[in-house]
Formats: sequence, structure tokens, C-alpha cells
Amino acid sequence: MNIKDIRNQFPILDQEVNGKPLVYLDSSATSQKPIQVIETIEKYYKEINSNVHRGVHTLGTRATDAYEGAREKVRKFINAKSTQEVIFTRGTTTSLNTIAASYAAANLKAGDEIVITYMEHHSNIIPWQQVAKRTGAQLKYIDLQEDGTISLDDVRSTITTNTRIVSVMQVSNVLGVINPVKEIAQIAHENGAIMVVDGAQSAPHMKIDVQDLDCDFLAFSGHKMCGPTGIGVLYGKKHLLENMEPIEFGGEMIDFVQLHESTWKELPWKFEGGTPIIAGAVGLGAAIDFLNEVGLEKIAEHEHKLVAYALDKMSSVEGLTIYGPLDAAKRAGLITFNLNDVHPHDVATVLDAEGIAVRAGHHCAQPLMRWLKASATARASFYLYNTEEDIDKLVEGLVKTKEYFSDVF
Repeated sequence: MNIKDIRNQFPILDQEVNGKPLVYLDSSATSQKPIQVIETIEKYYKEINSNVHRGVHTLGTRATDAYEGAREKVRKFINAKSTQEVIFTRGTTTSLNTIAASYAAANLKAGDEIVITYMEHHSNIIPWQQVAKRTGAQLKYIDLQEDGTISLDDVRSTITTNTRIVSVMQVSNVLGVINPVKEIAQIAHENGAIMVVDGAQSAPHMKIDVQDLDCDFLAFSGHKMCGPTGIGVLYGKKHLLENMEPIEFGGEMIDFVQLHESTWKELPWKFEGGTPIIAGAVGLGAAIDFLNEVGLEKIAEHEHKLVAYALDKMSSVEGLTIYGPLDAAKRAGLITFNLNDVHPHDVATVLDAEGIAVRAGHHCAQPLMRWLKASATARASFYLYNTEEDIDKLVEGLVKTKEYFSDVF
């Protein structure tokens, strides 16, 4: 990977923030967009803009081709068997809510179990809480090891023959751990449960093969993988999606409408009511083209080197607590930390004065924060456009932060 050439394709990185060159370390919240994606969206609105699946005129045909072409790119990106298994949504949150509100609500009853982990994002907790309340199912949590990783022994002891749904994030947005979702899926299936994978933090950074994982559902967002905001994907095995009811009703998703009943279109359109997120899908397709051109394997290798370098450098800062495993081989490209008794928001504010963008807060993972015995943390997350120099600046900024608050107190 030629990092200089890659960075040149991200115009937003070529600026100063607070008089300092921007160091963007918040890609887990949202990634920056390469010029190819920006230009593709601009071209769509300038030359193609029309509604899809409806008009027989030229622009309508072009828009439909671009929209469905993006679906095929997603299919190849995750190695789904068919484009019928690829549903466009607003993002990971919508995708997970769709599974809970449609599949889970129809298939769960009192005494059934839903199994998740303590590290899940709120988007992979609250939908299951709500469907458990409505159906009488029990929500169970897989314990975490001391370093925040998952033991398959704990998975086996938590999942039972009463378990109907297992839903686990592939990469933690706080701990950075890469979870063994393929092995968890096998255990789930052995017990008659389905496997849901939250791929929000994995799809942008590593190659995903849904057939190899044998997951039943996968959810991810475009904006974390160099694509636009407001577009995401729900993958589901065809036989499951065919037996699910849509949760949004209106135009586009219907086949025939009678006075008192209606029928739905075939997959994938029965889940895409109303005018879909056309430009977002086209932009996501361009982002996939970009990531494929760079190479997911190269991106993963680059981030692995960065996180190993960052763990080494950040560990030298006295008073810094790093959460999650210290073994870089168990991590994706992010590090969550706290600095002495300085509140993470204060850490982020001082770093911002140095032009360094990190995230601070509970990261939509309050149960995990309680498990960590922390009210909040700071997080630095890396992507294909980050460098070791960025990490050096982060460490320098942390030292300055520590010195500043030492003087204050």
C-alpha cells in the first residue's frame, strides 16, 4: 500500500484543525470518503437522478441499473449466493432492528433464549431487549474473559437447546477484539439457533465471506467503509428472508393491493418500501470498488501493523490504561484508553487543540463500560489512510494532556 497515494485520495485530510495538520483517528465512528465516492455521488445527481424500478424512460433505467449494480457489488463483497439476499437499509441499526422486529417477533415465544455478549453496541442490545419483552423470551449474556475476549467454553455453556437467536459483533467498537463468529455460528447451529453478526466494525477492515462464516444474518453500514451516510446492508439467507414479513409498508414493496389485503414483491424489494436510498447505494458501490482496488487483505495487514505500533508507543505513557487485549494479534485497528483521572472528554478536547480527532464517551456500549468499571473512555481508531506518524502525534498529544492537567491540579 502506498499510503501517500491513498491519503491524496481523501481531500478532507489535507487541512488544518486549530492551526495543526489534521490527524483523524475516529474512523470507527465514521470513515472519511475518497474522492471517487464523492465524485460518483455528484455524477449521480448531475447525470442520472431519477426514481428506480418505476419509469421506463432513460434516466429511470440508468438509475435502476446503477442501484441494482450496487447491490451486485455488495453481493460479491460479502460472497452472498444471490442479490436476493442483499437488502439495502439505512445502516447497521436499521438492519438489526429489522431482524428483531420481523424474524424474532414471529419466531420467539416464552422460554426461548436470545444470546448476546456484554460488549455489544446498543444497536445489538436494545432491539433484543424489546422483542424479549414482547415475546417472553429470555435475554442472556456470554461472559467475557479478563482481557475482554470471548471463550468458546463460555459460549457453549451459555447457548442451550432453548436458544433461538445468537447475535454477536465480529469486532468490538470498544475493545477492538476480533470475535470468533464462525465458531460461535457453528455452536449456535448445533443447538438449533440462528446466528446474527454485527459487521459494522469488521466489514470496512477485513474480508467477509458470509458463506464461510455460515451466519444467517449480517448487518453493516456504508459510512464506516468509505461510503456515504444513511446507507447500510442487511444480508440474510434467502429461505429466512422469504419467510419474514416486511416491517415497512407502502410503495415499491408491494405486488398487488386490494381493498382489504395486499401481497408483497419478491426479495429483496419487499423489504425496501418507498423510494430507496439510491444515491447512497451508488456511493456504497463506489466505496466497495475503492476498497477492492486497495485490497481488504492489505488494509487488514496495514491496520494490524498500526495497532501493534500504537500498543507499543501508548504503553510507554505513564498513567495510561488500555482496555482490551494487549496482544495485537487479537485486535482490530482501534485502541480505547483512559489517562489517569482525566475525564475522556477533557482528553479529547486537549487532543483536538493539537488537531487530533479521537472519540470520547461510552461509545454506545454502557453495559461494557460497567463491566470495565469506567463511566467513559477515549478511543483512537485507525484506517487505511492512517500512518505511524499519526500515532506518534497521538502519543505526543497524550503526554501534553498529562502535563497540562498535572499543572492544573
